[in-house]
Amino acid sequence: MDALPVVDLTAFRNDPSGPEGLAVVAELRRAAHEVGFVYLCGHGVDPNLDETMFGTAREFFDLPEADRCALAIEHSPAFRGYTILGDEVTNGRSDWRDQLDLGPEQPPPEHGPDDPAWMRLRGPNQWPAALPTMAPTVLHWMAAMDNVGITALRALAVGLGLPIDHFDHGFLPESDVHLKIIRYPSSTTDAGDGQGVGLHSDTGLLTFILQDEVGGLQVQIGGEMIDAPARPGMYLMNLGEMLETATDGYLKATPHRVVSPPPGRERISIAYFFNPRFELPFERVELPDELAAVAPGADHDGVGLRVFGENNLKTRLRSHPDVARRHYADLA
Repeated sequence: MDALPVVDLTAFRNDPSGPEGLAVVAELRRAAHEVGFVYLCGHGVDPNLDETMFGTAREFFDLPEADRCALAIEHSPAFRGYTILGDEVTNGRSDWRDQLDLGPEQPPPEHGPDDPAWMRLRGPNQWPAALPTMAPTVLHWMAAMDNVGITALRALAVGLGLPIDHFDHGFLPESDVHLKIIRYPSSTTDAGDGQGVGLHSDTGLLTFILQDEVGGLQVQIGGEMIDAPARPGMYLMNLGEMLETATDGYLKATPHRVVSPPPGRERISIAYFFNPRFELPFERVELPDELAAVAPGADHDGVGLRVFGENNLKTRLRSHPDVARRHYADLA
């Protein structure tokens, strides 16, 4: 495979049960089953909003380092805030990127000693005081992406022989989505091995990636690494381990990585993890016989044993040991 598939959501958005909408369903199901990554166009988001997000991201990374570090993620038990270069870990190795992690704007939770630890994952974001336009811009874009996520999940539900609203209860009226605004510096830095982010698959349901033209994202298909560059007007969507396990492997959570940009360049990427509410218990999907017959099986480190919040917390603690030490020492 030389290039990842492209699916236009327009017909499904206009008439989900019509013949053209069902053709989109079949295309998306095929891409999710065979590849696990797909470019989406016809999603309904104003491209000017994407450009505004890129501009906001660049303004954030142009702030003085002291302003960014004032938002250090270690201040937040909800894992919201800024991570300096090399402080996030994938597969036991440091990722050469810095980033701002955000989520739904929420008050600090009232957390008692008998409440599950994953409740601490909710809370307020940390916003830079020097960039007052950032919060409204980002929250507006997140609301637009929620609509894209619901559309994609509904198309997948129909493709799996389920009611169109099968997944809605995990996301409506609210969910526990996660946003990363990421900068990958040039490979001429002290990164050494060029790992922007190591090879991994995502843990949730769906991820949507908005990236600039620099490139560096690679997807593992059939043992080969396939480049996944930006395509104008499109989001790159990939499926997570929770959805792969729920469908017994029929839908794929495909491993991917980011290599550091070439000398003299830096890369901006915005990753939107369309995750359900933390309380959502894992539920297996009853597949039609013809789909179940070609499902190879899947189990990712006990995904099926947890509500989503437990599985998400496990991943966050592994990726951010500084937050784990400061706010979750009682779990050690």
